[in-house]
Amino acid sequence: MLISNILKHVRLTPEEQALFSTFWTPKTLEKGDYLLRNGAICRTDNYVVSGALKAFYINAETGATEILYFAIEGWWATDIESFRNQQPSIYDIQALKKTTLLQIDHRSFQKLLAAIPVLERYFRIILEGYTAALQRRIVFNNAHTARQRYADFLATYPEFPGRIPQYLIASYLGISAEFLSRIRRKNNSR
Repeated sequence: MLISNILKHVRLTPEEQALFSTFWTPKTLEKGDYLLRNGAICRTDNYVVSGALKAFYINAETGATEILYFAIEGWWATDIESFRNQQPSIYDIQALKKTTLLQIDHRSFQKLLAAIPVLERYFRIILEGYTAALQRRIVFNNAHTARQRYADFLATYPEFPGRIPQYLIASYLGISAEFLSRIRRKNNSR
């Protein structure tokens, strides 16, 4: 699955594909297991083969939870800053259901990029997409109503509503679960 995702963006020789697969280790998380805890160093970059995760931050003073992102099949679940700098993370990543990952540790990741330089392009493409999604989210959170944010969420991530609990989607959108229910009822009555 990961190799086919990569081949959509860059070409790898059969030898590079074989070498590539030697760098990754499978890992399975059960529902509720943590991939990363606040204060720990993100030691691996993680590609989601199956399942779903949430990345979130808990405000120590208020106890409020901020959902940063969700990750499902074909997505990445990593604290990029912590992984890159090998410094403690400020957020958690937790499995929402049984999840299978392919992982690569920091040192192996550096070796992989040195061994197969074209992968620098692939990971740049992934990071550009991630950055664009963050910018869009910032604009929508600051300049649009909750109803507009929900409509954009549905249009951008149509696969999420059936797989992610509504209260988590509400948190991601910065609204209460009750308000999201009202928006959904209005949308369904139209």
